[in-house]
Amino acid sequence: MMTDTRPSEAASIEEVEAFLAKHPDISAFDLVLIDPNGIARGKIIRRHELLGLYKSGRHLPGSILGLDVTGEDVDETGLVWDDGDADRIAWPIAGSLVELPWTSPKRGEVRVSLYELDGTRMGADPRHALSRQIEAFNQIGMNPVMAFELEFYLLDATRDANGRPQAARMPITGDLNQTNQVYSLDPLDNMQAFIAQLYAHAETQGLPVETMISEYAPGQYELTLRHRDSGLRAADDLVMLKRLVRGLAIRHGMRANFMAKPFGGRSGSGMHLHTSLTDDAGKNLMADTGGDLAPLLLNAVAGLQKTLAESMLLYAPNINSWRRFGRNSYAPTAATWGRNNRSVAIRVPAGNPANRHIEHRTPGVDANPYLVAAGVLAGMYEGIRDKVQPEAEATSYDADSAYGLPADWASAISCASGSAFLRQALGEKMAHVFLALRQSEYDRFIAEVTAEEFDYFSNTI
Repeated sequence: MMTDTRPSEAASIEEVEAFLAKHPDISAFDLVLIDPNGIARGKIIRRHELLGLYKSGRHLPGSILGLDVTGEDVDETGLVWDDGDADRIAWPIAGSLVELPWTSPKRGEVRVSLYELDGTRMGADPRHALSRQIEAFNQIGMNPVMAFELEFYLLDATRDANGRPQAARMPITGDLNQTNQVYSLDPLDNMQAFIAQLYAHAETQGLPVETMISEYAPGQYELTLRHRDSGLRAADDLVMLKRLVRGLAIRHGMRANFMAKPFGGRSGSGMHLHTSLTDDAGKNLMADTGGDLAPLLLNAVAGLQKTLAESMLLYAPNINSWRRFGRNSYAPTAATWGRNNRSVAIRVPAGNPANRHIEHRTPGVDANPYLVAAGVLAGMYEGIRDKVQPEAEATSYDADSAYGLPADWASAISCASGSAFLRQALGEKMAHVFLALRQSEYDRFIAEVTAEEFDYFSNTI
C-alpha cells in the first residue's frame, strides 16, 4: 500500500506552531484550494485540526479540481469516476497561514496545494503549473518578478427598479453613482471607511496593496499590488486580495463583482500582469541597454505575440470573458505591442529604464492568475529561447498584427485544444482538465435559452 509522503515545499510545522501561539483567539481556519477556474474551494477546520494538516496533510477528493464554474462534476476531466473519485492529499503552502481580520468570530486561512499520495505534484493543481514555468527560468539563471492589477465593481446589495444590478451607493452621501468618474477622488472619499479597512486588513495579511483608483465606469475600481520576487507569491496575492475585497464588501452592505464584463455598455474588468526577469544577483535583465529596449525584453515580447492566440483561453476562459473585448474599450483586440500605449495587448510601460518590464493587458479579472502567469512565462520563455523578434511597434489603436486571434469563445477553445504550446505551458494533465472544463461549460451555456432571447424571438418570428 502507498504511504503519504511529505513534499519538500510544504510549510513547516514550526510555522503553524508559532502562529497558534501568537493567535490564541482564532478557533477555526478556512482551508483554501484554488481550482482551475480560479475559484477558492475547501472547508473550514477547527483549531485542533490545523496542526495535523501541517504534520500529515489532509485528504481531499481529486474531483475538487474537476468542477466547472457552477460546481458541477465534469467527468471528462478524468478526475471523477475514472479513478473512483480517489483522494489526493493537500499540503499547506509556506507563508499562507494568515488571519481573516474581517471575520467575527475571527477565523484564519491556510492555502493548500494538492499532491498525489506519493508526494508528487498533482498535475491538475494550477499552482503547480506556474511552479513548472518558474523553475524553467530558474534553470537558465533567470527569476520572474511579477505583480498583478485587480479591476472590479462594487455593487449595491439591492437591485434597481428593473431588477438590474447597480453600482453601490456612496456610503457617506447615500447617492447612486451613475456616471463615469474615472480618476475622480470623490468616489474614493465616499468609500473611505471601506478603503481604510481594506488597507488595514491587507497589511495584517501581508498583502502589498498599493494604489486604488476610481475606474472607467460607475462602481468600478482598481487596486495595484507591489511586485514580488516570487511569481507564485504574486499570484497568491491576487487570490487573497479577491477574497479580502469580497468578504469586506459584504460586511459593508455591498457586493464585489469579478466578472470580466458585468455590464454590456460599461467598461470591462482586467487583471493586468506586470513581469520582468532578474539574474541571480537581482539585476533586472530587461533594463534598457544602450538607451533602448533590451534585446531580451524584445525576445520576450515576440514570444508573447507568437503564442497569444493559443493562450487566449487562459486569459478569457468564460463566456462572459469575451464580452470584454471591443473596439476603443482598453481591452486589446489584436496581438500588438508598444511602448506607453494602453491599446495594445503587450505594453512596455513608461518609467525608469532600470525598472523596465512587460505589462500583459489581455487577461480578464475572471481568469485564474496561476494559469495566466504560467501562460505568460511560457510565451516569454519561447521567445527568449528562440530569439524571436517582435513585429513593428504599434503606435495607434488601429494597428494590427499578423498573429490572428480567436474571434470568440468557441474559436478560443478550438485553438487551445490543438495547441502543443498550451500543453507545454500547463503540463499535460492541467491542459486536459482545463480544456475539459471549458468545453463542458461551453456546451452548458450555449444550450441555455435566456429570458432575453425568449422575449426577443417568441412573438416576432
